[in-house]
Amino acid sequence: MGGKYKKINLKNMKLAIIIPARYKSGRFPGKPLKKILGIPMVIRVAQIAEKATNKSNIYIATEDNSIKDLAESYGFNAIMTSPHHHCCTDRVAEAATKIDADIIVNLQGDEPMIDPNEISLAINTKLKYPEFVINCASELKDFEKPEDRNIIKMAMGVNNNLVCASRNPIPVTKLGKTPLCKKQVCIYVYNKHELEAFSNQKTTPLEEVEEVDILRFLEMGMPVKIIDVLGDSHAVDIPEDIEIVEKLLKQKHQK
Repeated sequence: MGGKYKKINLKNMKLAIIIPARYKSGRFPGKPLKKILGIPMVIRVAQIAEKATNKSNIYIATEDNSIKDLAESYGFNAIMTSPHHHCCTDRVAEAATKIDADIIVNLQGDEPMIDPNEISLAINTKLKYPEFVINCASELKDFEKPEDRNIIKMAMGVNNNLVCASRNPIPVTKLGKTPLCKKQVCIYVYNKHELEAFSNQKTTPLEEVEEVDILRFLEMGMPVKIIDVLGDSHAVDIPEDIEIVEKLLKQKHQK
């Protein structure tokens, strides 16, 4: 696909980028099919992924036939998964059992502004730190508030290893300020063993309370390394986010 984007060279390792796309979202039903500047959101995400790797390595995992048909109409692989998964990582884990891959990227289908270079960075970090699950974080934008429970906040240690994640503002000073608050950017990288262990473990207590699936890895004793990224992306969690994303994309294209 082109230009400034450099596709990953894994040598002898096999890569799969899996985009979980659930139609029956509790907060926003049909979200993957909603158009962002004329392109269905899940397709826009898949096209971003294609700038980081070959199209044959990209899979859209869904429980809905209309999303499957849409993916295939654009030439992308589609995998049907159970409608009963607790979280997106469970859906990715099921899809991964049907794919021959050593490295699996979970790229959220509601992140239509993700930078493909950040996908490549996350994969390279996994190759450098194979014993870690990889996730990303960035500074909050001016219009993003720590109190927004749709934004997952991340707290890291001195080695940029994840300490905790929450929908509440963390960390917080005694005066209620959040000077170190960062938001999760939904690019995850695992190997098959890590995903199998995740899917074999029932929902863990903190994960259940927060509804943040990366916590399951921490509660299982599996370390998570966080990459700092620019985070020019903005996730689509509710219908109002579409207008925000379209405005940001137009501004980005004008630069």
